[in-house]
Amino acid sequence: MYKISEFSELTGLSKETLRYYEQEKLLEPAYVDPSNHYRYYDDGSFFLAVLLQKLRNFECTIQEMKVVMDNESFKDLEGLLERKKTRLEEEVQQKQQKIREIEAFIRSGQEESDT
Repeated sequence: MYKISEFSELTGLSKETLRYYEQEKLLEPAYVDPSNHYRYYDDGSFFLAVLLQKLRNFECTIQEMKVVMDNESFKDLEGLLERKKTRLEEEVQQKQQKIREIEAFIRSGQEESDT
């Protein structure tokens, strides 16, 4: 069992984030000591913490994370990640279009100054 500070270091999630995830019922400690309310996490919690960290890194909302975590088989995970991937690809295309527009604008200014 890991105290919250140890688990925070192990997972890279801050203690505040771990408390927030507990509040949101995303990742609850394996055990809470009734005498001092210390939170303890186990090895099973580690997998879930890594998954939540990945989902957060992929810009998933708390609600999206809850959908994934509520389904113990994680059957919604692949669909969620495919949707995120598609959205990111669309954003990349939009940014590339803006880059092309900026380049065209710069070229048009250079052409005017050459004359």
